[in-house]
Amino acid sequence: RVTLLELMLVKVNDKNSVTSGEMSVFVRHADFLAVCFQEKCGAVLKFTAAADVEDEEALVTIRLLDVLCEMTSNNSQLEQLQAFPGLLETAVDTLRLTHLAGKQAVNIFTATHAVTGQEEISHPAVGFKSHLIRLIGNLCYKNKENQDKV
Repeated sequence: RVTLLELMLVKVNDKNSVTSGEMSVFVRHADFLAVCFQEKCGAVLKFTAAADVEDEEALVTIRLLDVLCEMTSNNSQLEQLQAFPGLLETAVDTLRLTHLAGKQAVNIFTATHAVTGQEEISHPAVGFKSHLIRLIGNLCYKNKENQDKV
């Protein structure tokens, strides 16, 4: 699943090579990806409690967030995801939880806290908070209703 999401991420990132047929496929699957993210977003919080960085559900959630960030950066998918019920609320709630979790334990969710001495920790959750903020910003872009919610 992680590999499939990484392939989708590469394809969504390369906006020049995406055909209109492929774009319609991404639009049709945007709702499915949003539902998957909503269901699995809590899995990333397991990283604060366990030293196991190979939790597949958490890795899938991180890649889902990456794909959603890229999809909301594209105008053809932005409006659909802005109107998706509960996605904004889930992103804001997950941001709150990761912020609290980062205060209670080693904060692995931000790059500034993931540096020890001169070497950087390459944890899969590094940058998760910044990607949540990006998703929230994209969902609020030119959308007064979502701006008011936040």
